[in-house]
Amino acid sequence: MGSLGSNTYNGDARISNDTVGKVITCKAAVAYAPGEPLVVEEIQVDPPQKMEVRIRILFTSICHTDLSAWQGEVAEGQRAYPRIFGHEASGVVESVGEGVLELEIGDHVVPIFNGECEKCRYCKSEKTNLCDKFRVNPLKSTMSGDGKCRFSTKQGRPIYHFLNTSTFTEYTVVDSGCAVKIHPKAPLHQMSLLSCGVSTGLGAVWNTANVEAGSTVAVFGLGAVGLAAVEGARARGASRIIGVDINSQKRIKGEAIGITDFINPKDLDKPVHEKIREMTEGGVDYSFESAGNLDVLREAFLSTHDGWGLTIILGIHPTPRLLPLHPMELFNGRRIVGSVFGDFKGKSQLPDFVDQCIKGVVKLDEFITHEMPFSKINEALQLLIDGKSLRCLIYL
Repeated sequence: MGSLGSNTYNGDARISNDTVGKVITCKAAVAYAPGEPLVVEEIQVDPPQKMEVRIRILFTSICHTDLSAWQGEVAEGQRAYPRIFGHEASGVVESVGEGVLELEIGDHVVPIFNGECEKCRYCKSEKTNLCDKFRVNPLKSTMSGDGKCRFSTKQGRPIYHFLNTSTFTEYTVVDSGCAVKIHPKAPLHQMSLLSCGVSTGLGAVWNTANVEAGSTVAVFGLGAVGLAAVEGARARGASRIIGVDINSQKRIKGEAIGITDFINPKDLDKPVHEKIREMTEGGVDYSFESAGNLDVLREAFLSTHDGWGLTIILGIHPTPRLLPLHPMELFNGRRIVGSVFGDFKGKSQLPDFVDQCIKGVVKLDEFITHEMPFSKINEALQLLIDGKSLRCLIYL
């Protein structure tokens, strides 16, 4: 659908100093059990503690990771209830805790699930975007500082956190290392996408693979992350971008964003990798797997050109099965690597990405297919289950 029109927000935050240092009562969508409808109810949100930030969430969107966690399609150790899901959002800083110097009340921010303390050995390394303290951890359900929750029901029962963020709420508390200050002129309704999906897919192209102009690319799975990889390849000047998906309707959106060819494996009488090798004189330079399916991953790997082909794993793989590769296959020169958050260092590199979005280098409107008020968040979840939405933007 493109832009949000009247719901676009970029002005000064409606933040009152009256709430600083106090418990806030606000609405949140709380999960009480796997697969049960989220309950939109009033909760209590504590003030931020040392090195924490409380954010007024203005927009949030739903990712497949939220969907899988809500449905309980995760390991037992990752389940904790009641819980506030959500990890794609944008908002405004309402208050900051002791020791927070880089953020102020009123700053426009996006929360990130893969944080950056900027001090540890990982953060100081140019070889990784992981952080010793704030890296993505699906087993984590409380704050880093004291191991406690900042959310509670009106009856005082703790409500657990999710992926360092918990954005299905009007107010959230995150570690300062998981909040990125962005340019105040950046359209906040679009910036929600940078918390996960777009940064993950596009960053895999720009940072992990470093795709060059004229390269050939295949993207397996044309959901939001896969299409973000398509957008990244388009922006980098790839000469051929092949989209692969078992849903032929994905072709329309894929072509709008930048695919040059579309393949539905169901329409073939041969393996996908054989078809791609025929189309590209031996295989693509880069392939991106965002389906979370090991059989698809193998096809993606084999679709690259021997000698130099590189496959990037983006999909979440809950299966206990291991990689479907024999070690000797790697001696043909093909390589395979995973990418978390598109290898962006959130605090130090994401602001530059935001600036490129402002300049129009990256097109974000095509990713927002629906918008709904917070009260209809369960309908938004159903749209994703039914495969009818790419990103449904929830405005709070």
